[in-house]
Amino acid sequence: MPPDVSAMIAELQGPKLKAIIAEKFGLDLAKAPTMLTVRGRTREKDGRIHRDSDAKLVTVLLYLNPGGEDWASRDGCLRLLNGPDDVEDYDVEVTPAEGTLLVFPNGPDTWHGHRQFVGTRYAIQLNYMATGRKAQYELRRHRLSALAKRLPFTG
Repeated sequence: MPPDVSAMIAELQGPKLKAIIAEKFGLDLAKAPTMLTVRGRTREKDGRIHRDSDAKLVTVLLYLNPGGEDWASRDGCLRLLNGPDDVEDYDVEVTPAEGTLLVFPNGPDTWHGHRQFVGTRYAIQLNYMATGRKAQYELRRHRLSALAKRLPFTG
C-alpha cells in the first residue's frame, strides 16, 4: 500500500478523529474498536434501503470518485432517508465524489440507500463498533471475508 494511503488510513482510525466524532455526537467511543472496509465497485444488490447493524455505533464514509458528469443521474448517490420504504423520500443526498466525507451515528431510524448503480464507486468505510458479542462476530466475519478476497483463486 502506498505510504500516503497508509497514513490516511492510520489517521482515519486514529484517536483524533474518534475524539471529534465522539464529541460531535455525544458518544463514548473510547473503547470502540474500528472496522475498515475499502470498496471499489458497486453491485446490482448494493444500495438497497437499510440501516446498519446495531453492532455499528457510527459509520464514516470517505468517497474517492471523480466528480463531474458521472453522478449527474444521481444513481449511486447515498441518500439519508426518512423511512425504510422509499429511496425517493430523503432528507440528504450525498454525491460519492471528490473526497466527500459523511459521518452518521447508527440508530433505529438511520435508513439509507441509493438508486441502483453498478460500476466503479470508490469508498472507504470506517465503523466504530460496539464491544458486545454481535460486534465481535461481525468483526471476525469481516476479517475472514477480507482474507478470502485476497486469496488467489484459480478457475
